[in-house]
Amino acid sequence: MKRMRNFLLRAALIFAVAALGQRLQGATAENTPQAQPSQQPSPTVASVVDREISSIEKQVLEVAEAMPEDKFNFTPESLNIPGDDYKGVRTFAVQVKHIAASNYFIWSPLTGDKVPENIKDGNGPADLKSKADIIKFLKDSFALGHKAAATLTAENMLQTPGNSKSTRLHLANFGVAHAYDHYGQMVEYLRMNGIVPPASRGKSD
Repeated sequence: MKRMRNFLLRAALIFAVAALGQRLQGATAENTPQAQPSQQPSPTVASVVDREISSIEKQVLEVAEAMPEDKFNFTPESLNIPGDDYKGVRTFAVQVKHIAASNYFIWSPLTGDKVPENIKDGNGPADLKSKADIIKFLKDSFALGHKAAATLTAENMLQTPGNSKSTRLHLANFGVAHAYDHYGQMVEYLRMNGIVPPASRGKSD
């Protein structure tokens, strides 16, 4: 009888522990974000490239906005630094127009758009003088970039559009890399004028 009582006690204890474990497991599952259906769409070639374009667009536009209009024609050559080699370098305004003009040249093969007729070379339209007009030109060029990114698919990203020798994916990414190169130069132009670049504000310089 004693043996039977011990057996029943052990069985009851086992059932109680098992039931508690199931309740705890259920509670953990309910509180785990992975138990809920994901609302995030799966990334695509187009969405990944578009995110990169958005990132450099934000940084370049912030730097362009940060330079006062009366400094838009600044060039390091004007500082007359002994031993420098800044003769003939682009002004800040032309740096901005160069990024925009290059965006058109690089991304238009992906969209099929024609490069605007007023863009004759990599320095952009000569008739754009004001800060507002130059920044609008820059914004329009990045709008083309987003349009170009939207054309990318896993099936066509390695194709070469039109007469280009580069793949669609390379062209899309090269526009981003090129803009980053000149973004770095624009940051230096700001520093030379005592202006902290927007991306560095609130951080230790």
